Amino acid sequence: MKADNKNAEVKSTPDGGLIDQNSKPAVVSLTNIHKQFGNLEVLKGIDLEAGAGEVVSLIGSSGSGKSTLLRCANLLEIPQQGDIVFDGEAIKWSGSGLSRKPADSDQVRKLRTNLAMVFQQFNLWAHLTILQNITEAPVTVLGRVPSEADALGHELLEKVGIGDKAASYPSQLSGGQQQRAAIARALAMEPKAMLFDEPTSALDPELEAEVVRVIKTLADEGRTMIIVTHDMKLARDVANHTIFLHQGLIEEQGDPEQVFRNPKSERLQQFLSASASV
Repeated sequence: MKADNKNAEVKSTPDGGLIDQNSKPAVVSLTNIHKQFGNLEVLKGIDLEAGAGEVVSLIGSSGSGKSTLLRCANLLEIPQQGDIVFDGEAIKWSGSGLSRKPADSDQVRKLRTNLAMVFQQFNLWAHLTILQNITEAPVTVLGRVPSEADALGHELLEKVGIGDKAASYPSQLSGGQQQRAAIARALAMEPKAMLFDEPTSALDPELEAEVVRVIKTLADEGRTMIIVTHDMKLARDVANHTIFLHQGLIEEQGDPEQVFRNPKSERLQQFLSASASV
């Protein structure tokens, strides 16, 4: 559910965004993130924060750095420069540049356990049933009692609208059903925040709508989420804050209504015009 910021104290950021001075402490905070692959610099100094219960949408053309930024947030990619703070705890580093890596493996495991990621291609285990896909990590990683994990798994499958698919295998489900199972699997870890990497881009419009409904429900529940998406309606309707990336930098950001209705930068205007024509 979108936050009502009408009475909030705000200040401007250097790139024209607004920071709510009454907002809650950030659950996820990325500062001056740089990432390169060989000689290609994909991220050129990105700042991003998601407060408790806030939904941040990341939009931009292919190659703008959206997914790379998301993968840096949970250390699937290692930034060569910049700071990552999750739930008040800063990631410790060793080395520098291309040799940089997290210094504390326990800290990495803690972050990934509490910062769940939902991928574009679902990433379900083909040899396990849908229920087993959901319960595997809570039992093996969190030490949950199997019967309790099973009960939670059934509850979450009902939540995402596929309660009758617990005994099915991923190959027996549609793409939309698989993505909803992947969301249920992420929720089973009881994360403090969730990352979505193009959660609907592999789906046709009808199946996409099923997944969007689930994501909107999670937003209404006040879950902290960062969503990379090509779906401009999802980015506008679900998020509290929208960031437009262009060539590895934040071109524009702010309240979704402002970003989508009155974009300031010419590049964002072009992007939104092209997106509307698709």
